[in-house]
Amino acid sequence: MYNKVDTNLNFVDREKQVEKFWEENDIFRKSMENRKEGETYTFYDGPPTANGKPHIGHVETRTIKDMIPRYQTMKGKYVPRKAGWDTHGLPVELEVEKLLGLNGKEQIEEYGIEPFIKKCKESVWKYKGMWEDFSGTVGFWADMDNPYVTYDDNFIESEWWALKQIWDKKLLYKGFKIVPYCPRCGTPLSSQEVAQGYKTVKERSAVVRFKVVGEDAYFLAWTTTPWTLPSNVALCVNPDETYCKVKAADGFTYYMAEALLDKVLGKLGTPAAKGKDGAPDTEEVAAYEVLETYKGTDLERKEYEPLFDFAKDIIEKQHKKAHYITCDNYVTMTDGTGIVHIAPAFGEDDANVGRKYDLPFVQLVNGKGELTEETAYAGVFVKKADPWC
Repeated sequence: MYNKVDTNLNFVDREKQVEKFWEENDIFRKSMENRKEGETYTFYDGPPTANGKPHIGHVETRTIKDMIPRYQTMKGKYVPRKAGWDTHGLPVELEVEKLLGLNGKEQIEEYGIEPFIKKCKESVWKYKGMWEDFSGTVGFWADMDNPYVTYDDNFIESEWWALKQIWDKKLLYKGFKIVPYCPRCGTPLSSQEVAQGYKTVKERSAVVRFKVVGEDAYFLAWTTTPWTLPSNVALCVNPDETYCKVKAADGFTYYMAEALLDKVLGKLGTPAAKGKDGAPDTEEVAAYEVLETYKGTDLERKEYEPLFDFAKDIIEKQHKKAHYITCDNYVTMTDGTGIVHIAPAFGEDDANVGRKYDLPFVQLVNGKGELTEETAYAGVFVKKADPWC
């Protein structure tokens, strides 16, 4: 049934022979036509963007993705495979920005949305032929002659149709979601896009005093994003950890986690008995006095005074309570004070705590990444505002 494999086989030539046989005999189409009466197997493949060249990573992914439909076809199933092109997104826009010498959303709008879109549509097919040749070379089977294209009106309208069905079934709701965001582009980012520009940087952190209501004491809270402090609506402790009320060497009374007392408040060296050489030894003692201890849950809903008044009107309009202690297990004893500041508009953990306690939603940063006019730092980019907040 099979020809004996030559030990001197040239694999490249063999691949080209197989590829030619498939093409001349329309094997891909026949593999589907012969199984039309069989069970349909659907395989969704995220389409590539044709304005970038295929690379070695695509060889692996296209080969693996092809194996699954091919295996199901061999089992007698009908497996239609429609090629597609992703013609939207930042890769296309950034390519055209470079081509036109533009930088950011504002310059795109000045250039004109319609002419910019036209340039994007032209750019997106830059390497289409290369992708088609590449797909054939690696043996990737898909209908390349009738692809779906994401900027095509039929495709866009099918998305709106699906959205309408979801709306009619009352499955849509309005809410907030925390996503990575690029202030230069003025758009949310996917995790893949964030990873492309990922780098390790040094961040400024801050320990902040929040005045306890009705006491001459402060909650000592920690944050790695001082620019979010104007949007603060709560503090959070770990419900299962031990917290202390202490009198510190600076004269203030603080609430913070027991496990981090020495790390934050430090120790003092005091003279002790004289050593053998006659000089006094020193011993380290805590630079604070523990007044009381609590479990995290004991502090829940204890109130504090707002750090800023910027969000007062926003909070009042939402008719929600703010500026009190919340509890969540995401708070760790690794760094900081064991108390973290909560701004639900920034950060997934903050958002989860905000939903759990029905906290007000305060967003004092605009789409350019600048603090808004409600604050004392209007127009200042968030990272530049870190030292001031």
